[in-house]
Amino acid sequence: MKLSIAVLPGDGIGPEVTNQAIKALKAIALEFNHDFKFTKADVGAIAIDNYNNPLPDETLNLCKSSDAVLFGAIGHPKYDNNPAAKIRPEQGLLKLRKELGLYANIRPVKAYETLLDKSPLKKNIIQGTDISIYRELTGGIYFGEKHLSEDGNEASDLCVYSRNEIERITHLAFQAAQNRNNKVTLVDKANVLESSRLWRKVVGEVAAQYSDVDLDFLFVDNAAMQMILNPKQFDVILTENMFGDIISDEASVIGGSIGLLASASVGDKYAMFEPIHGSFPQATGKGIANPIASILSAAMLLDHFELLSEAELIRLAVEKSLKLDITTPDINTKFENVTTSRVGEFIEDFISNPNETNLNFTNIHLGQSTII
Repeated sequence: MKLSIAVLPGDGIGPEVTNQAIKALKAIALEFNHDFKFTKADVGAIAIDNYNNPLPDETLNLCKSSDAVLFGAIGHPKYDNNPAAKIRPEQGLLKLRKELGLYANIRPVKAYETLLDKSPLKKNIIQGTDISIYRELTGGIYFGEKHLSEDGNEASDLCVYSRNEIERITHLAFQAAQNRNNKVTLVDKANVLESSRLWRKVVGEVAAQYSDVDLDFLFVDNAAMQMILNPKQFDVILTENMFGDIISDEASVIGGSIGLLASASVGDKYAMFEPIHGSFPQATGKGIANPIASILSAAMLLDHFELLSEAELIRLAVEKSLKLDITTPDINTKFENVTTSRVGEFIEDFISNPNETNLNFTNIHLGQSTII
């Protein structure tokens, strides 16, 4: 298969982790005789520095002319610590989602057996957790009308949803559940919010078309608690934009690190794949950023184009790296010299030689290949 992939590394650790995802995709292309073309462009703080625009037209046009987008991370302390800044990196990401019509954000959450002891939650609580979160991405309070009074003492953000916005992601969530464990949980705040009551009404109507899927409802505050008390109860979680943002980040503690969580943002025409973590500027250039979320995002890219065997090989490589502790310091306390790039190199090598993985780490610590 021939694919053109727009690469938007962004800020902070974004370029470092994205480079490892590209290594994995290049290895896949070589092994399976695909042709993947990668073209990079600026977005976020780096784009503001270079173009005074967090999403330059050149970047947007590249994304629209590509088959898929591989995204890194955006954000910089000089904007994070300045609430008065009129131009912000995050505006670039929000505009990109809107321009590409990426209305559904899909975030898998899995408790890896080899990492159960790394999570702050008890092993018996998280073992067996396998959740897919469907977050609506282009509506709600993030995109609603914003107002600040002239004296700066009163502000508002409007949360608006339409029937169509709710229906289209609901169908995706129920279709996903049909290929999983046939359960959808709608997370909302219908006891307080009119927009949530519309969600309940529309989702209930769509659910009638999927008789094989059970539908459950949870208020977001209870859902946040249940995510910690009993995450195994969830199969597919369906929710609006801000609730999904919060719930999915909370779910990252299940795996032991936010550096493990990948995501896909899809629409009717375009698709973008990115780790859910931020730019982590404190770690930039230190080789300690976990690239696994970015690499797993690359696997989701392959899934999107129905390259299922290729995606599974990347996931097997990731699981092997976790099993052998070839991971970055956020989840690895065993070895000191396993850097961001070395994780990428191991996964790249595994894809090329899945049956020859070095089990004794000798070559890893010599700085050589991970294969003997």
